[in-house]
Amino acid sequence: MLIFVNAGGWMMLPILLCSVVATALIVERFWTLQTRRITPDNLVAQVWQWANAGVLDDKRIQALRDGSPLGRVLAAGLVNRAHDRIVMKDSIEEVGRHVIYELSRYLNTLGTIASIAPLLGLLGTVIGMIKVFAAITAQGVGDASVLAGGISEALITTAAGLSVAIPTLMFYRYFLGRVEGFVVSMEQEALKLVEVLHGEREQENARAASEEN
Repeated sequence: MLIFVNAGGWMMLPILLCSVVATALIVERFWTLQTRRITPDNLVAQVWQWANAGVLDDKRIQALRDGSPLGRVLAAGLVNRAHDRIVMKDSIEEVGRHVIYELSRYLNTLGTIASIAPLLGLLGTVIGMIKVFAAITAQGVGDASVLAGGISEALITTAAGLSVAIPTLMFYRYFLGRVEGFVVSMEQEALKLVEVLHGEREQENARAASEEN
């Protein structure tokens, strides 16, 4: 490995740095973007049980908010559960935008690395070819070792840049898809919560009206 790094010249350093940063971000995103951490199962059902039991207090809402991103979205609606459906949805959407931003953290960096890694490799190729032509100008084509060194540097940096960019781009697209899936799931759960709470309130109002009549 060190042989290839030395043969690739100084342009291998930023490419290796991109590789290290991309690997760290990929591991971090795999750890963070787990379904059980983002959208735990049966969370709306738990809230519904609390509401039915009359124990849906500020303490439980705070625990819900601290538990997961989906919990933050649901808690935003629960805080405004006494208001009408529109106010509740607006509060959910506002918090949801912040949650989506946090879920997308570091993805722009991954996309940037996927874009610049092949360009760094191309720059290394250009530098290697410049060395080749400089050697030809100074010594002619008689010394094959000088020419081979420049060509080798050009090819190694190109291969290194592509080796970093290709998997980084794959993981970047994969994580984007996961975030989009989480967004859809949280929207569905939040709408379910709104319908459950306001549907119950509407039924109670209807029952009260019928009893008065």
